[in-house]
Amino acid sequence: MTKLEAMYKRLDQHVERRMREARTAGLALALFDRENVLRVSTHGFMNLETRDPVTPTTLFEIGSVSKTFTAVVVLQAMEQGLLDRHAPVVEYLPWFQVRSRHAPITIHHLLSHSAGIIAMMDMSPDARGAVWSLRGVEPGFAPGERFHYSEVGYQALTLVLEAVHRRPYADVVRTGILEPLGMTDTTAAITHDIRPRLARGYQTLYDDRPPHASHPLVPAPWLEMGSGDGGIASTAGDMAHLGRMLLNQGQGSGGPILSATSYRLMTTPVVAEAEYGYGIYVFDDDGATLIGHSGDMPGYDAYLWLDVDHGLGIALLVAHPYPSGLSWKVLDLFRASVLGRPLPALAPADPTHVEDAADFAGTYRAAGRALTLIAEGDRLLLEHDGGRIALEKRGHDRFYVNHPGFDRFLLCFGRAGDDRVAEACHGPDWYVGDPYVGPRDFPYPSEWDAYPGHYRAHNPWASNFRVVVRRGELLLTRPDGDEEPLTSLGGGEFRVGEEAWSPERLCFDQIADGQALRATLSSCHYYRFFTH
Repeated sequence: MTKLEAMYKRLDQHVERRMREARTAGLALALFDRENVLRVSTHGFMNLETRDPVTPTTLFEIGSVSKTFTAVVVLQAMEQGLLDRHAPVVEYLPWFQVRSRHAPITIHHLLSHSAGIIAMMDMSPDARGAVWSLRGVEPGFAPGERFHYSEVGYQALTLVLEAVHRRPYADVVRTGILEPLGMTDTTAAITHDIRPRLARGYQTLYDDRPPHASHPLVPAPWLEMGSGDGGIASTAGDMAHLGRMLLNQGQGSGGPILSATSYRLMTTPVVAEAEYGYGIYVFDDDGATLIGHSGDMPGYDAYLWLDVDHGLGIALLVAHPYPSGLSWKVLDLFRASVLGRPLPALAPADPTHVEDAADFAGTYRAAGRALTLIAEGDRLLLEHDGGRIALEKRGHDRFYVNHPGFDRFLLCFGRAGDDRVAEACHGPDWYVGDPYVGPRDFPYPSEWDAYPGHYRAHNPWASNFRVVVRRGELLLTRPDGDEEPLTSLGGGEFRVGEEAWSPERLCFDQIADGQALRATLSSCHYYRFFTH
């Protein structure tokens, strides 16, 4: 057995174990170098109901990895003299309008996510609807100053391409990338026509709380999409062809896809604070330059990671649930095997392993309530209702508590200046431990009492969120457990996020019986959800 064959066997075992732990439906993986696609492996099922296996020609939605395709064809249009990357977008889309006091937004700003516009509009089936709606929002900063990821920016690029080529985006991608690279299975439009070839994506039954392995799986929402922010479906083998072109600095097997100048533009970070060029991330990993992109769609995850110094890459396409961190483990194992390094450990995932469990042990108190946590070795246990619940780590000082009384929010901890754990919070509830020193009463404006609640919309990417008041702050809490502070701008309008330059806004209105019935998040309307 060769060294690579031994690595493949170990990799398959790890992938299949992680899939079982996460209950992943289906997965396809390609390993490649500059010269060859070394291996394409498939695992699991296209459909959990029919048990049809994933095959090398099974399509997966690749989400934001589509932005890499879009950047390539924009650069090709620049090479063809069809557009100028420093020209204002309005030169190509005369109706493009943003409510701004700054200099015009250019193609360069959209490519590099430095336009200052919001991340996502209410998702219109036609990209023109989302881009048109930008006239109702204001950039958070002057174009080019900062990085703020924007789906709608790449929808605008889709329309620019269609305007200068006078044909559909899917056709531009087909002739500019798919045909020259032999990507015969890939399609640049997600429509009902491809569903028989598409793996089915899944999600947990409960979309309003952090996911857990005990939650049943249901099919993810279906949507058609044809814009350059996420409208491509591909196979792992086809994605390897794209990856090899990028490893070869824009050269395909039949000739150049990008000029050397365009490739340098694409792979050079634009904004100092961000590791992003044009449609691709660029960052250092243990002394090697990595480029690539990740993507997600309702029910799917995709990863294209390339080690350009050593000429190695992986393409991983997954139908949810995704085994967290798998793409990096695959890349690490592949590189170690090829480069003769020690192989990384592939230990089974144990969500209840808490290396610093003793840091959190103690009792945390709120008005009339208390949380008592006990450390037993590398496990952290919550005493509740006469029993003990093992906490599951979900990031730095954040935990999932597998109990109906705690499963809507993560249990999060804060540390004092001496690094001792001093407080705990869970949704709107705040608890203090013995090391806590500071105020315990936090006044806030009485009008904020109308805003806390659970809000829902039809948006398949972000179907719902909650708003809570804690420690005198208004917070937006997302289903995955992430929280963002809300800063009042007056009149029921709030800036979302810690950054003073954030363009994201949350606005409350339709106040009835002391409650806001509607919350508009970045131009998407959400409505208060009645709960008992």
